[in-house]
Amino acid sequence: MKTNSISQRTTILSTLFGVAMIVALSSYAYADTLTRQLDVGMSGSDVSSLQTFLAADSSLYPQGLVTGYFGSLTASAVSRFQTRNGLPAVGRVGPLTLGLINTQMGGTTNITSAPIISNATVSTTGQGYAIIHWQTNKPAQGTVYYSTSPLVMTENSNDVTVNGSAASTDTSLKNVQDVTISNLASNTTYYYVIYTRDANGNVQVTWPTSFKTQ
Repeated sequence: MKTNSISQRTTILSTLFGVAMIVALSSYAYADTLTRQLDVGMSGSDVSSLQTFLAADSSLYPQGLVTGYFGSLTASAVSRFQTRNGLPAVGRVGPLTLGLINTQMGGTTNITSAPIISNATVSTTGQGYAIIHWQTNKPAQGTVYYSTSPLVMTENSNDVTVNGSAASTDTSLKNVQDVTISNLASNTTYYYVIYTRDANGNVQVTWPTSFKTQ
């Protein structure tokens, strides 16, 4: 009886330890920030973090394998995540998917190698103008895409295509950006995203948001 009691206590402690490890690993993963785009064939600790994030939802990643290797099962899980969030189900983690995953993981929405967008503001006037202002941590070119309808963004291998009208800054690279949009209708909601590209072609976009004219 004593042997069985010790065995039972050992089993309980092992189970509790296992649960604690799972919680600890999940907390660590959710504190992570993915810093590069990921595709089939890649490996690393960031792939493990991605897999841990996806495995938290069995409807996305029923296999729940955390291997550190981006294989076909991970690609299928990423595709399901993209479909759920209204993105093209391409199965790779490109710029747009990366930003959204980081947001849901509780990290930053920005890619470390790409220009980090911060302090974005919108100022509107009664004359049909809106000024979009933001900063980046490195010199970059900026474009604002806008429309009275919700914007549709398509993720490509290393870029993001956005529908709608475009207003750009000049061609010089700078850390502080101001884009003026003119000829806007009054008392109207406009959807917009900020798109930046640095000298090396690294791209960062904000998630669509909106403003209303006066």
